Amino acid sequence: MKRVRIGNGCGFWGDNLDAPVRLATAGRLDYLTLEYLAELTMSILAVQKAKDANAGFATDFIDVLGRLAPVLAAQPDLKIVTNAGGMNPHACALQAKHVLTKAGTVRRVGVVTGDDLLPHLDELIAGGHTLNHLDSGEPLASIRDKVVSANAYLGAQPIADALKQGAEVVITGRVADASLTVGPAAHEFGWGFGAADLDRLAAGTVAGHLIECGAQATGGLWINADDATGLGDVGYPIAEMSADGTFTISKPAGTGGAVNVETVSEQLLYEVADPARYFTPDVVADFTSVRLSQKGPDVVAVTGGTANGVTDTYKASIAYRDGFMAAGTLVIAGPNAAQKARRSGAVMLEKLKRAGFTFAESRVEALGAGDCVPGVVTATADPPEVVLRVAVRDPRRAAVERFTKEFAPLVTSGFPGTTGYTTGRPPVREVFAYWPALVAKSAVRATVSMV
Repeated sequence: MKRVRIGNGCGFWGDNLDAPVRLATAGRLDYLTLEYLAELTMSILAVQKAKDANAGFATDFIDVLGRLAPVLAAQPDLKIVTNAGGMNPHACALQAKHVLTKAGTVRRVGVVTGDDLLPHLDELIAGGHTLNHLDSGEPLASIRDKVVSANAYLGAQPIADALKQGAEVVITGRVADASLTVGPAAHEFGWGFGAADLDRLAAGTVAGHLIECGAQATGGLWINADDATGLGDVGYPIAEMSADGTFTISKPAGTGGAVNVETVSEQLLYEVADPARYFTPDVVADFTSVRLSQKGPDVVAVTGGTANGVTDTYKASIAYRDGFMAAGTLVIAGPNAAQKARRSGAVMLEKLKRAGFTFAESRVEALGAGDCVPGVVTATADPPEVVLRVAVRDPRRAAVERFTKEFAPLVTSGFPGTTGYTTGRPPVREVFAYWPALVAKSAVRATVSMV
């Protein structure tokens, strides 16, 4: 039976730069996927593109691709699928082509676009696509003038189409994370995107979801990880799939980490609201039908993952400007450290109020005394030291800038044991708020092109 090995070497922009090269070298892969995008990432990339028409993509991918060039030369059948294109897939593809050509590596580069809704946003709203906030129901028109990015989560079909057209490197904008795996599987096994293959698409979605976050499936954040787990040399995940949708999860031999029923189970339930209805643009997958079994050392067999319908909408990820924020820290040591820290934060805000500055939001935390996850973890004793963290958000940049100047005075005018102010004033950052919405699939058209 034909089997396809798909490994994911990146779970987000900022993940281990060595992982893709190590995985591609040792993983005996047919496909290497690289997942770079998150909601915040898209807004950052949108701002970059607004400043430079040739920017707006995950630049780490270009560096990684240069390091992968010798691997691609040694493995001519290895293909790469990535959403590194972000807000500017064409610019990313042109740089990728340049890097490969310079290295003497010939690869056909395909580009998937159509996810960017921003150029058509006013047309969509005028046409009755209100893009209401999924939680509040508020129409997007209420914050339209603040929007910096709007992207639909495309699915696997345009990726499969690009591969069918001969692409050996596929670069997309915003697609659903699991679709990076479903696309290659659908292409290799001839799965369609209609009713006949929905269960297979659901199984592929399970596979994609399990490997999309990189080392989270191979021991990263595992509840029972310890020094013996070897996270310093953690291997990244590989899904080896069959045409019927069954697959195994493993990692390259000799690497650190762990692949067992527990590590895979933890990732299966990661970012899942209703396990019976995991929504993707390809299929609504039922994770309750998934069965895991330990097939061998660091190999877990996965069966099940059935369809629970399809949707006629794409999820839309929209970011908008929502003021400014800053957060700073100090170390408070000695007796009653947590109490002194919380009081120090209150003193800062009291001083600012007397100076005429109040804030839309403020927060004081004594990290180390249970404030990181209040109500979940509580300190069993008075900690000898804590980190005081104070953060504010406000529409007025000047107010936030004034806030940043109140940390240093506490070093000499605060409580005893105050220290740790050596990095200067905290920076003021613009806030990009998240607006989740749905958009009709009929209003979005994915396009595949070749560089």
